Amino acid sequence: MQLSVIICTHNPRPPYLRRVLAALREQTFPKEKWEFFLVDNASRQPVSIEWDISWHPNARHVSEPELGLSTARLRGIREASSDLLIFVDDDNVLDADYLSAAVRIGREWPKLGTWGSAVTVPEFEVQPSKYVTNIVPYLALRQVDQARWSNFPSIEATPWGAGLCLRRAVAEAYCKLSLESRMVISGRKGSVLLSGDDVELSYVACRLGLGLGIFPELKLTHLIPRERVEKSYLLRIVEGTSVSNALLAYKWKGDRPRSPLTVIGLLSILKNLLLLRGIDREIYLAKLRATVKARRMTGANEGVDQAIR
Repeated sequence: MQLSVIICTHNPRPPYLRRVLAALREQTFPKEKWEFFLVDNASRQPVSIEWDISWHPNARHVSEPELGLSTARLRGIREASSDLLIFVDDDNVLDADYLSAAVRIGREWPKLGTWGSAVTVPEFEVQPSKYVTNIVPYLALRQVDQARWSNFPSIEATPWGAGLCLRRAVAEAYCKLSLESRMVISGRKGSVLLSGDDVELSYVACRLGLGLGIFPELKLTHLIPRERVEKSYLLRIVEGTSVSNALLAYKWKGDRPRSPLTVIGLLSILKNLLLLRGIDREIYLAKLRATVKARRMTGANEGVDQAIR
């Protein structure tokens, strides 16, 4: 097999998963050259009962009872057998040539360890209000018209979980790190909106001497339900993402977030509260809460994982 496609799902929305599977079924890359795993991550109704994937000659249902996206991804890695793995979320509709393009990029860019979509287009169930427009991109949306690559994780070039491609060497090193590390960078787990496990894959790739990149020919549509454009949800995403970024910076670079509760920090807080209004103020408070949480979490892990750095 030339590649393994892994979908991790928890209580999937039927209309969304139906479209995700239909897009996979219509891929131009021959089905006999790739395998497919549908990982059921502790869904209320077993996915294997609800969803027929027999249209694919190399497909298999996999059950992972421990809740958590990173746990489900690790299970998918253990099940896969190919040298190229692709993670597809259960709300990602891949363009028809996505798999073909992913294989070609992997062949043409042998020094990349992870790569992914530069064009992730939203399809909203309802349009987000103008009030939250500037935080909607936190839903992992991007539209970049040229390839970007780097030898170290950066906002501009790091691939995100939707449509993420990685080499087996990176996947195996990530599994080993997950077993050995005392500080786990966790993905979504039920209502807990942490992230960063996908970004950590790129840190692992760089540790192996490989790079990372995003490519506009890897295009997908992100299906977004109405509840995910509500202000309360988006602010939780801002907070969770900020916590996760701080944990990654601490684990891999030793950068513990500074306390906002110093004299200078408190004066800065007061100034921002006086100057900021509306959604900008709410975003600031979400990031402030994230800093406090990240300091507490990194304080509990002071001195761990020094070998990484």
